[in-house]
Amino acid sequence: MKKAILVVSFGTSYHDTREKTIHAVEDKIKAAFEGYDFFRAFTSNMIINKLKKRDGIEIDNPIQAMDRLYEMGYEEVVIQTLHIICGHEYVKLKNQIAEYKDKFKSIKFGRPLLFGIEDYKETVEAIKEVTDEMDSTVVLMGHGTDHESHSAYPAIEYYFRDMGADVYVGTVEGYPEIDSVVKRLKERDVKKVHLMPLMLVAGDHAQNDMAGDEEDSWKTIIESEGIETEVHLKGLGEIEKIQQKFVQHALEAEEV
Repeated sequence: MKKAILVVSFGTSYHDTREKTIHAVEDKIKAAFEGYDFFRAFTSNMIINKLKKRDGIEIDNPIQAMDRLYEMGYEEVVIQTLHIICGHEYVKLKNQIAEYKDKFKSIKFGRPLLFGIEDYKETVEAIKEVTDEMDSTVVLMGHGTDHESHSAYPAIEYYFRDMGADVYVGTVEGYPEIDSVVKRLKERDVKKVHLMPLMLVAGDHAQNDMAGDEEDSWKTIIESEGIETEVHLKGLGEIEKIQQKFVQHALEAEEV
């Protein structure tokens, strides 16, 4: 039986962080699935088109990847998402994959990083090993969503609190917004924060919305309140224990 492992992420056009995060996680998953052929897909058509035009790199979207696997005669497919929460991108991917249920003998789908309670605990423990080395309050930038899964962001901050970590979580597109985070920092008279993305990659949001010099970047907004910032352009995908969590989710993938 021909078997394939398909790893799906949102993608990024930033080469350095792609190597350190997406490719690093993919390599770990490849190693765990001996006897499976490896395939990659991005959910962002904007990034797919940019990479093709700018770099000559061709990457499938999930539908193209599944069509390709079917045409190549694969019978067993495991799909692992590298999304962080069960938001719009994850739900859309899950629905797309379900359309192929009758075309393969077996399709299994692995959950995103934050799914069950144990996922939150283990993710916080993995991030905390990084943030514990920092000398002051940490502010994590999540992407955010208007999907009902938006509660994942305050939930993970609550977990950090329970584990004694001085960490705040905000989002670019959702709640809590940066204004809410700054308000709480000022209430505590925080003098310095470390800025780090709560995203798989340190891509456009991290480079510009978080760490840019524009007046609406998080770095600029926080510094305008007299709070010193130190930026860490390190995506979650660089953390080995996060990489291993995605491997575990792939190994525990369930039938669609």
